[in-house]
Amino acid sequence: MLGYMNQAALSRTQETGLVTFWSRSRGELWQKGATSGNVLRLVELRVDCDGDALLVLAEPAGPTCHTGSRSCFHRTLEGATHDEPAPQAAFLVHLLALIRQRGQERPEGSYTTYLLEKGVDTICKKIGEEAAEVIIAAKNGAPNELSYELADLIYHSLVLLVQQGVDLETIWKELYQRHQ
Repeated sequence: MLGYMNQAALSRTQETGLVTFWSRSRGELWQKGATSGNVLRLVELRVDCDGDALLVLAEPAGPTCHTGSRSCFHRTLEGATHDEPAPQAAFLVHLLALIRQRGQERPEGSYTTYLLEKGVDTICKKIGEEAAEVIIAAKNGAPNELSYELADLIYHSLVLLVQQGVDLETIWKELYQRHQ
């Protein structure tokens, strides 16, 4: 999306970790998602080479556009809808946001709620089980089974990250440093 920030909006964003913009039409600050719940959690701020524009990297909790689209840039010049999903890896951010939401709301009957309420021992036990199943699937040469078990392992690992208060961005930074 495209939004405008003045110094007050930038300061509020940095203070709260939730992206806040300056509404030029209303002449006031507005926190993205304050009414819809589709907030943008600040990951990083970057400034352009001229120092006159910011790139706000954020984890969205739901659609970014007020229309319900993932992006405000969802139409072509001819008016056709162009709402393709974000790159597949971006789904991890979406899934992590959902796990966080379940952790806050604790809906009854949710498996994520169950895991978070049981705590680190239960979550780690599931990670161990899933890791063993990944190994078995790989040793059996079963690609479909391997995909299924890896999905379970990744999901349970994300639940652990939320339970431990570790941000996915920390993992990306660690992987990036190792790559260097």
